[in-house]
Amino acid sequence: QVRLVESGGGSVQAGGSLRLSCAAVGYTDRTWCLSWFRQAPGRQREPVAEYDTDGDAKYAKSVKGRFTVTKDNANNILYLQMNNLKPEDTAMYYCAGMGRICYLAGPMRLADEYADWGQGTQVSVSP
Repeated sequence: QVRLVESGGGSVQAGGSLRLSCAAVGYTDRTWCLSWFRQAPGRQREPVAEYDTDGDAKYAKSVKGRFTVTKDNANNILYLQMNNLKPEDTAMYYCAGMGRICYLAGPMRLADEYADWGQGTQVSVSP
């Protein structure tokens, strides 16, 4: 059974840092793609960072240069290092899995392309 389990959210002041983790339990193929999304109240779920089969990453413009996605392939854990956090980063952050390999191409993939989702972890950034 596939489960994506996020952790690491919390409350910080603007300029602070957090690191999110996503354990891909049951993902037997470590090359399957994983990504981070976020959803703020009243807004659509949006992609934040994609991590593809080759280990390449793509970021939303709003987080590029501040967020870094990495993966521990041995343990199949996806990380999101978030630095210089801003109040507009406040949202529920979700780990998403495609259940297949993928490669970066074109615009960031939207939520409906992902088969598996974690329960989310809340990130709150105060001014």
